[in-house]
Amino acid sequence: MNVSFVIVTYNSLEPLKICLQSLPTSLSNDINFEIIIVDNNSHDGSCQFIQENYPDIQLIKNEVNVGYTKAMNIGLKLAKGSYLVQLNPDVFVNPGTFQSLISWMNEHNDVGICIPKVLNQDGTFQKQCRRGFARPLEVFSYFLKLDRIFPNHKVIGNYVKTYLPEEEIAQVDAVSGSCMMIRKDVISDIGYLDERYFAYQEDTDFCFRANKAGWKVFYLPFVSVIHQGGRGGSRSEPYKAIFEWHRSYYLYYRKNLAKDYFFLVNWIMYLFIGIKLLFSLIGAWFSKEKIVGTKKP
Repeated sequence: MNVSFVIVTYNSLEPLKICLQSLPTSLSNDINFEIIIVDNNSHDGSCQFIQENYPDIQLIKNEVNVGYTKAMNIGLKLAKGSYLVQLNPDVFVNPGTFQSLISWMNEHNDVGICIPKVLNQDGTFQKQCRRGFARPLEVFSYFLKLDRIFPNHKVIGNYVKTYLPEEEIAQVDAVSGSCMMIRKDVISDIGYLDERYFAYQEDTDFCFRANKAGWKVFYLPFVSVIHQGGRGGSRSEPYKAIFEWHRSYYLYYRKNLAKDYFFLVNWIMYLFIGIKLLFSLIGAWFSKEKIVGTKKP
């Protein structure tokens, strides 16, 4: 098996339909692939639709919502491909995308993880697809929008790598799990996603561990996908999703970064996370459109 696509669904039927229609055109006929969908107890007809229209898809139905990370691991552990793709259900894959990624990865054996260029629905660049390790100065610069004032600064702009040209192939620290291709040898080397993250930050954590093990992570903009963003399960339970986003960053920081900083810096970070969580929940309460993270155009 050349490549396995693993998709986690939770009340995301409509975008999933578009995603599944687009996948076959992203590969040539000589590439063997499988699709594994792990459903987190959707109640929008997702499972029925898959069973009726895609009988070849391996469908795993969880009795409860176990979270994105645990569900993704269920699928990854079943996958037989040499390459494993974490794919969000609200991603449209442009023709030839994975054919090109596989060819490039076959020629670069030291690269363990890659992502194509990710676009918003309006065709603009989704800059969150390539990332730094979210260290304190990077985080404050991003949320205070300093990276917009100093986009070419390699520290201030490192949260989403604003100093890198959009069309330039680049080695990066981490990439988004919305469309992350993983060489199976990486999982054999470092293990699966850390299930302490219910959802969010599990992708950055995985890339952090891969980097420590000597694997390279690359952004490959010669092909692209379109990520709607926020059309997955987060809209079903927005307040829980907001809480889990902040909880996951707290866990990620304590696990991977806190040891590098003086305790006062760490406590400032924890206070910042708490304040941001409070304002995010208040903002969601008064907003008609519940958005987790950054709103995508």
